[in-house]
Amino acid sequence: MAIETRTRVAAERTIARLWQDAVARGWNAPPYLAETPNGWEPVTGEEAADAVEELANGLLALGIRKGDVFAILGTTRLEWALFDLALGLIGAIGAPVYANSSPRDCAYVVEHSEAVGILCEDDGQRAKVDGLPLDHVLTFADLPGLREKGRAYARANPDALADASSAIGPEDLFTYIYTSGTTGPPKACMIRHRNYYAMADEVRRMEEFILGEDVMLLYLPLAHNFGRLMHLLGPHLGLTIAFCADPYGVADALPVVRPTVFPSVPRVYEKIHTAVVAKLDEATGTRRRLIDWALSVGRRVSDRRQRGEPLPALLALQHRVADRLVYSKVKERLGGRFRVGISGGAPLAKNVMEFFHALDILILEAYGLTECTTGATGNRPSQLRFGTVGPALPGVELKIADDGEVLIRTDTVFAGYYKDEAATREVLTDDGWLRSGDIGHLDDDGFLTITDRKKDILVTAGGKNVAPQNLESALKTSPLISQALVVGDRRPYVAALITLEPGVPHDGAEARIQAVVDDVNRDLSRFEQIKRFVILRRDFSAEDGEVTPTLKLKRRACQEHFAAEIDQLYA
Repeated sequence: MAIETRTRVAAERTIARLWQDAVARGWNAPPYLAETPNGWEPVTGEEAADAVEELANGLLALGIRKGDVFAILGTTRLEWALFDLALGLIGAIGAPVYANSSPRDCAYVVEHSEAVGILCEDDGQRAKVDGLPLDHVLTFADLPGLREKGRAYARANPDALADASSAIGPEDLFTYIYTSGTTGPPKACMIRHRNYYAMADEVRRMEEFILGEDVMLLYLPLAHNFGRLMHLLGPHLGLTIAFCADPYGVADALPVVRPTVFPSVPRVYEKIHTAVVAKLDEATGTRRRLIDWALSVGRRVSDRRQRGEPLPALLALQHRVADRLVYSKVKERLGGRFRVGISGGAPLAKNVMEFFHALDILILEAYGLTECTTGATGNRPSQLRFGTVGPALPGVELKIADDGEVLIRTDTVFAGYYKDEAATREVLTDDGWLRSGDIGHLDDDGFLTITDRKKDILVTAGGKNVAPQNLESALKTSPLISQALVVGDRRPYVAALITLEPGVPHDGAEARIQAVVDDVNRDLSRFEQIKRFVILRRDFSAEDGEVTPTLKLKRRACQEHFAAEIDQLYA
C-alpha cells in the first residue's frame, strides 16, 4: 500500500497523529535497523507503515477497541515498537512488562492493569503468563498471522481504522508505565497521548540535541519511559533506530551500527570508562606521554567549550592532532561516528563525563521521571555544565520547594497513578506542580543539580543529612568497584557495601578499596565520610530482586539481603 494513499485523521497531539505525520512526511533514510541472523537489516518507511496499519487492523479484528489494555512482554526489538504504535493507532492502552520480569511480576502488571491481552516475545516469555485471565495471548511469531487478519479486516471494513484513530483525543490514555518499585510494589503511571506527544516535541525543539539524520543504537528496555521516548522520537524526528535486544551485545553492536546518538543508563558508560582507562593505563614510555598530552589538550578544550568560548588557533590545531593520534582510537570503539551520548535514569559521576569530554566524546546528562513522561531538564551540546542535569527543557517550569525538593510543571506531567488516588495526591499539587521526590538546587543560569532522592537521604544518629548517591557514584568510578551501597540511616556513621568488578581478585582487595574510599573521603565533611566498608562475595543482581531493569539498586532489598553484613559494620 503506497504511503501517500493513507488518510491523516487523528487528532492533534496524539501518538496516532505522531505516527501518521511521520508516514506522510516520509524518511530520508530507513527508519529502523532490525537485528537478524544475517546482520542489521534496514526496514523502509513503507514496510514499517504497512506493518503498523496491518497490525492495527488485526487488533480491531480481534475486537480490541479504544480503552482496552494490551500488555507487551519482550526485549527491545522492532516487533515491540511497531505493535506499540499499532495500539496507539486504535486507542488501546499499552501496558509494558520488563523482559526480565518474574512470573509474579508479570501477573501483577497484567492483573492490575486489567489487560485483555498480551504480546510475548517467545514461548519462554509466554510461559510466564500461563493461567492468567487473558482473552488474547500472542507471541512475536504470531504477528505475521495478525497482519494477514488485519489485511482481510481492512478489505471488509475499509473505514474502521480511520474511525478508530479519529476517535482518540489528546486526553485519552496512551500507556501505563509501571515504576521500577525500588521501595515497594510498582505503581502504574497513567500517561496520556498528549503527554508523550508533548515530550517528543520538547526534544524536537532542542534543535541540536537529536537530529533527523542521526542513527540511534537503542538497547534500553521499552517498558521504561526512557527507552519508550527514544522509540517515539524515531518517527517524530525522522531518525534511524537500530534495536539491540541484548544489553550485553552493545559492545559488539557499536562498531557495526556506528551510531551517532547513544542513549544509555550510567552503568554502561561506567563500564566503558573502566575499560578505556584500563587500556590507556597499559601504555608506557612515549605512548604514555602522548596520551597524557592529549588528555591535557582535551581538558583545556573541554573547559572552553563548557564556557562557550572559541578555541585559539594553536589549541584547535593541537586538538586536531590529539584527535588523530589518540581520541580517534577510542571513538572507533564506539563506531567512529559518535556525536552525542545521553545519560539518564540515574546519576552519572561528573569525572566520568569530564574524562570522556577530554577525549572529544560528548555525554550529556538529562533528568526526569516517569511521572513527567521522561525528561524535565537536559544539557545541550552548546549549553552544558558537567555535574548538573542541565536547564529546563522547552515548556518546562522548575522551582525548588522550601525543603529543597524539585517541583516540575509542564504539559508532560502524568494523569496520576492508576487505582491509587492517595499516592496521586501526594505527588500532584492543586496548581499543577509535580513533586519529584528529588532534592536539588538551581544555579543563577538555570542549571539544575540533583543531590539525592528525598526518601534516600540518610540521617545519621548525630542528626546529619547525607546524600548516598553522590558517594556511590564517586566509588563506582574506580575500575575495581562494580556496585556500591552507602548506608548509615539512624546509625552513628556512614558505611558502605561494595562489590568488585568481575576479574578483580578478593585476595588483597581490601587495601586497594581502602585507598579508593580514602580518595572519596578526602574532600568530604567528617560526617559524610565513609568510616567502614565490607566487600561482598557476590554482586547485586536482578535475579535476586536487588537491581531494577535500568540497573538502579533496590535499596530496601539490598539492605534486607545483606542485613548481617550491615550489622557487622556497626558491631
